[in-house]
Amino acid sequence: MAIHFNHTILLARDSKTSADFLADMLGLPAPRRWGPFYMVTTDNDANLDYMDAEGEIVRQHYAFLVGDGEFEAIFTRIRERNLRYWADPGQRKPSETNDHDNGRGVYFEDPNGHLVEIITRAYGSGGWNP
Repeated sequence: MAIHFNHTILLARDSKTSADFLADMLGLPAPRRWGPFYMVTTDNDANLDYMDAEGEIVRQHYAFLVGDGEFEAIFTRIRERNLRYWADPGQRKPSETNDHDNGRGVYFEDPNGHLVEIITRAYGSGGWNP
């Protein structure tokens, strides 16, 4: 059997709100409930399972490979919502995008501070453009 990534758990203050945010931002189907989770399913059937948590939430980073059209639609939603965004994971280049691997990329935060990245070219596929 081939090995496929299936799911990961993201801690959230409000799992439903957080899952709704991600699904809406990425243009994915509405999250579905399963046990204690609100699951966002990507087009390759991987799940991001939001689960309510109390206490400190350790920030995590999630990257999504998208097409040019999807990138533009997501980036439009980022700007329409006046979300802060960056060209880099260190958040040193605010209000910019990047062109790594001759594609486009941008980072923004979900309601819990998790860093969400969208890219149009897989890293290592076209060269580094710092």
